[in-house]
Amino acid sequence: MKYYKKLIGEKCFLSPVNFDEIEKYTEWVNDMETGLYVLFASSVIDVNKEKSILEYLTKHDTILAIVEKETGKAIGICGLHNKNEINRTANFGIFLGDKNYWGHGIGTEATLLILDYAFNVLNLNSVYLEVIDFNKRAIKSYEKCGFKYVGKKRKAIFMAGIYHDLLIYDYLASDFKELYIGKLYKQAISRETDTSKIDIV
Repeated sequence: MKYYKKLIGEKCFLSPVNFDEIEKYTEWVNDMETGLYVLFASSVIDVNKEKSILEYLTKHDTILAIVEKETGKAIGICGLHNKNEINRTANFGIFLGDKNYWGHGIGTEATLLILDYAFNVLNLNSVYLEVIDFNKRAIKSYEKCGFKYVGKKRKAIFMAGIYHDLLIYDYLASDFKELYIGKLYKQAISRETDTSKIDIV
């Protein structure tokens, strides 16, 4: 169950997905309570299907496991989908499969880490997302990160006899504040330009 520290925060780090834990991921996506919030409650996904989905996503999108820093335990997945190199856009998605970690700020930190990667490594200009209107916890987190509400798809989602609006948020690179990658870059540049530490033969 090895995970690798690609992007590091205070509470969590983002890592390539570990296919040895495919059963854990399958359990998450079949949890009805989790599925209500991330819009795949109607899907029935077995281990083989989940593996195929993740294989496709890791090949075509940017998919990272969210790993709790202290324990090294995977608790969710986040990703950048439908990347458009001409318009420099991508669709953001995240879910915390382990409900014990809901409301602890880890989702917010993971979101900021992948936005850092989107803007400072992939050179994206805009990242957008869609969230169902009753997911107040996620909306609060997205707005805390800096996502801006830009519109909605009216009565786009049917759930338990009620139609819900799908809210649309986006985040522009020009609005993003320095986080992890920018600091690493500045440290690297500082080391490279410090000639006092260079041995001249």
